[in-house]
Amino acid sequence: MRVMAQIAMVMNLDKCIGCHTCSVTCKQTWTNRSGMEYVWFNNVETRPGQGYPRRWADQEQWKGGWKLDRRGRLRLRQGGRLRKLAEIFANPVLPTVHDYYEPWTYDYANLHEAPLGDDYPGARPRSLLSGRPMEIEWSANWDDNLGGATELGPQDPVIQKIREQVGEKVRFAFEQAYMFYLPRICEHCLNPACVAACPSGAIYKRVEDGIVLVDQDQCRGWRQCVTGCPYKKIYFNHRTGKAEKCTFCYPRVEVGLPTVCSETCVGRLRYLGVMLYDADRVTEAASVADDKDLYEAQLGVFLDPHDPAVRQAAARDGVPHDWIEAALRSPVHALISTYRVALPLHPEYRTMPMVWYIPPLSPIVEAVAETGFDGEDADVLFGAIDTLRIPVEYLAELFSAGDPLPVQMSLAKLAAMRHHMRAINVGDPVDEDVASAVDLTAQQIQDMYHLLAIAKYEDRYVIPTAAAGDARRLEESVMPNECSVGVVEGEPGPLGDDSGRRNLPMVSLETFHLTRKRQTADREEEL
Repeated sequence: MRVMAQIAMVMNLDKCIGCHTCSVTCKQTWTNRSGMEYVWFNNVETRPGQGYPRRWADQEQWKGGWKLDRRGRLRLRQGGRLRKLAEIFANPVLPTVHDYYEPWTYDYANLHEAPLGDDYPGARPRSLLSGRPMEIEWSANWDDNLGGATELGPQDPVIQKIREQVGEKVRFAFEQAYMFYLPRICEHCLNPACVAACPSGAIYKRVEDGIVLVDQDQCRGWRQCVTGCPYKKIYFNHRTGKAEKCTFCYPRVEVGLPTVCSETCVGRLRYLGVMLYDADRVTEAASVADDKDLYEAQLGVFLDPHDPAVRQAAARDGVPHDWIEAALRSPVHALISTYRVALPLHPEYRTMPMVWYIPPLSPIVEAVAETGFDGEDADVLFGAIDTLRIPVEYLAELFSAGDPLPVQMSLAKLAAMRHHMRAINVGDPVDEDVASAVDLTAQQIQDMYHLLAIAKYEDRYVIPTAAAGDARRLEESVMPNECSVGVVEGEPGPLGDDSGRRNLPMVSLETFHLTRKRQTADREEEL
């Protein structure tokens, strides 16, 4: 057993309202520059829908992820070394601008500079790639709120895959419409196909926290990684000729702050924490024969930080003490391994993703209530889970490689939590059998409710700092009797509110360390 640690994420889809705040703040932070106009490290898709890029989940077309060869060994779906060598200068399996979208702006100058006339001037869209006038035909969230679902919904690869099984259970008539939002970022997988696909070795998985990054100096722009990633979360910057991807906001994570998408999430649906796992078992787990066994196989890779033997092995293998302590309080470990309500996205790609999802339950409560039954009653809810307008089979194709049992169990636990907490809130007797029916105790249900419903900032984000001691020594510091950058004592400096002051130990620039307390304080007097 070789213990390693990784920062992982869980998203509660029951809370996503599709506001795209996470996408916009990520865009402003990481991809707001030339050559990255079409790039969204974080995007929110409406399901059912084709997604971004268009039909990214169709691996028969895009050849992403891993598959097993005849001998049961893992092989890249895109082919081996000889195939990649033959296609290295012209990779034919890449999404085009048509599959993403041609980014545009509007001709605002015409509004301001048009001569006076009888007609009101307009601002036509212009391509950010060519500068020419264009017609808008597709975008990163074209499916938003089931836009055009009657025509485009049937092209969802998941819908096509399960249509023969569920038939009329998936319909796109307006009166039967049902949807949920699916935020997506890079999965920072345990077995990343992009790392294996890169001919120049520019993509690597960091040992200290598991974040997958691209070395911009090493990247040669072969774009094999774009093909290799089944989630299509690696993008090519056509200005620099380099590949770029979600960085999991590692400068923030290193100082204990959550990712930008998590920090700004309106619904507070994201959780960050440490997962301990056995690195020696990753390949074995990713190589199980049946796709439906991959979920359980990945659960078997994760280690229980409450086990003294695991903590001892983690310390032996170099996992820092504060990371082991953070794993004990990790909300991600609780949701994935303890309560088992979070599920991986497309485990059949065999990349062992580390961004997991809690499937949505909310609409079933209202749907049951409309029939005259108690929408919060556990027995009614358990029986109604299989009657969702978007069937369990659809959720299973997304989160459990087509096996409906893990999805049913996750939804049943969420339903049991609602029933249990309603009994407490209205003063009814608590039925212990409801908790035992979903393999939980009454205390575990209350703990799960606290985490999913009313958790505070420090409960949702349990992030140990990375190499805090070294980071502190590397920061520029100013002694109390010195003054920085030639500013007047007590006044803000040119680099932010905390620069130029002499009463702080590190004040030459406004670092993440200096802003952390400001961002996490509940009251002004705590600052």
